[in-house]
Amino acid sequence: MDYQDCVDILEKLHGHVREALHEERRANVPRLLEALGRPERGLRGMLVVGTNGKGSTCAFAVSAVTAGGARVGSMPSPHLQEHRERIRVDGVPVTRAEYAAAFTEVWQAVERHALPVLATGLYAATAALHFRRTGVPLAVAEASIGGNKAAARELGLDIKVVTGVGLDHTRLLGNSLAEIARAKTMAVRDGDHAVLGRLAPEAAAAAQQVLDERDRLTVWRMDHEIHYTARTVAGDRAPSVVVDVTTPRAVHRGLPCSLPGAHQHHNLAVAVAAVDAMAERGHIGTPDGERLRTRLAATRWPGRLELVPDARLRDWTGRVLLDGATNPQGVTAVTPEILRHARTDGRTDGRAGRPPVLVFSSYEGKDVPGMLAPLPSDWPVVFTRTGSHTCSDPAAMRSRVVAARRGPCLTAQDTRSALEQAGALAGPGGLIVVTGSHRLVGEVRTELDLPPA
Repeated sequence: MDYQDCVDILEKLHGHVREALHEERRANVPRLLEALGRPERGLRGMLVVGTNGKGSTCAFAVSAVTAGGARVGSMPSPHLQEHRERIRVDGVPVTRAEYAAAFTEVWQAVERHALPVLATGLYAATAALHFRRTGVPLAVAEASIGGNKAAARELGLDIKVVTGVGLDHTRLLGNSLAEIARAKTMAVRDGDHAVLGRLAPEAAAAAQQVLDERDRLTVWRMDHEIHYTARTVAGDRAPSVVVDVTTPRAVHRGLPCSLPGAHQHHNLAVAVAAVDAMAERGHIGTPDGERLRTRLAATRWPGRLELVPDARLRDWTGRVLLDGATNPQGVTAVTPEILRHARTDGRTDGRAGRPPVLVFSSYEGKDVPGMLAPLPSDWPVVFTRTGSHTCSDPAAMRSRVVAARRGPCLTAQDTRSALEQAGALAGPGGLIVVTGSHRLVGEVRTELDLPPA
């Protein structure tokens, strides 16, 4: 089986699994791992759940773990451009050949034992198998949706991280912060070390109810056992932000926050606390302070307020800002940075004053009006369709917001034509802002000839 065969199987599973079969397919994940000889046995590390910030938190955590000299595997979710991005060692995606080799063995076990599973179960099993093959003892795994039913929960990682809770995936998780908090905190098992980010009172109370049902827990909570402050310091070229983080284990001063946006200060603090929890349990040694700062300063996470300053699309050149915010809370968090980029005029046509242009796509069931509400209503929007089978129809998205927006609302049937329309509206040197779904961000990165990262 080659890499494309693996991709074809996974895409079919994403597109054709019926809701009624989900519970059975989730239950088959432990059976699949057993059929593979328990590749997750011996893995230590963390499972990160939450509404927003999981990917960035994992990226910071990987940097912090490698600062101690350990090898660490990670499992981001979702991928942007290629499925192999979901399996990384020391932050670097595996090759296509490595991915195909591990996936082939997993798929053979599925067929041999007649164990239908969801795509998320295949991702988790394939990652665990690759880590065993390559002798990687540590893992930083990201749950896709929820927590108690996440396939990655079956890997048995004993540090559970809840980055935060917001109203998203309500059809699957519940219609209140309390219900969603319970679904995510249910990832915690007896004997775990739980690290909780900042939660609204309703969510915090619900999370505590779940934790009270568990035995032998260690719990560190933001603003209780964990504290952080961000400050601006002078730099050689420009001021930069550093974060001081205090946990029950250590005080970390002057940690550079390399990812833009004030919300990343919280994600960095959560990640450092989770890595301290790993050290507390003896999974890793204590990272050297200077090496920790160096690794954190080098942390990158594509598609999260990622600026392409010299983007080229046929006859258009300008700036493209990419962010995979997929719910109103996520868009609200990144809006200050988007507005900051909008105030920087890189035009080459002398027509200052043209607003940035939004290229937007989302999944069915998402709160499209709520996602666009934080952004200026006079900015033009081009609604488009990605290759995802759950993508919302562009015309349907437009109809939900057109009455509330003062700028043009256009539609395009694919990502490339959406970018072409946006470039014409923005003008040479203008700014295109891409948001709404990770799939859209990935397709735009491909259109801009950016390699998977």
